[in-house]
Amino acid sequence: MKSILLVGLGRFGRHIAEKLNELGHQVMAVDKKEERVDAILPIVTNAQIGDSTNADFLRSLGIRNFDLCIVAIGDDFQGSLETTSLLKELGAKMVVSRAAGDVQAKFLSRNGADDIVYPEKQLANWTAIRYSADHIFDYIELDEEHAIVEVSVPEEWVDKTIGELDVRKRYGLNIMALKKDERMNLAITPDTRVSKDYTLLVLGTMKQVQKVFHI
Repeated sequence: MKSILLVGLGRFGRHIAEKLNELGHQVMAVDKKEERVDAILPIVTNAQIGDSTNADFLRSLGIRNFDLCIVAIGDDFQGSLETTSLLKELGAKMVVSRAAGDVQAKFLSRNGADDIVYPEKQLANWTAIRYSADHIFDYIELDEEHAIVEVSVPEEWVDKTIGELDVRKRYGLNIMALKKDERMNLAITPDTRVSKDYTLLVLGTMKQVQKVFHI
């Protein structure tokens, strides 16, 4: 369990708060709009109305006591930038800030952000890849080159074992798991046989995944 400061309670911030609550973390939520703070109170440990660009207000929260600070401000980049910078100045251990693009990301990094998230860009990438091919069911980007993709079993792979397919040697891919009826089987061996009822979770470079599965 971590102690987390969440700044910015718009749609993105609220979704983060809901997930952190589900995971059992202690969350202090902050926003300058009273209605947002009131709405988030049932799902966070504590919440305060305040201006995160005000150093005295942030200092009163005890920034050094948080394991992680998330700046989820999406409608005021200047405010996000100032908040990120102040958090670092006040001794924040880890600051993750939201950016809409690469230019914003560079400014945030230069002003103290330890990591950057691009919710719009990441969702756009997922949507384009997920729905541009009928046999893709999910997609997780690991970095600029690698991804985990959930795909249907190619017709020529049906009823063959993992060992017979030998995709690591042939294609440079790793079959991480098999999935059927929303149940994941991670205990796969060379003798595990795949059928058309399964989907595969495959790890590899996106270029190679596209080539092998004709994406």
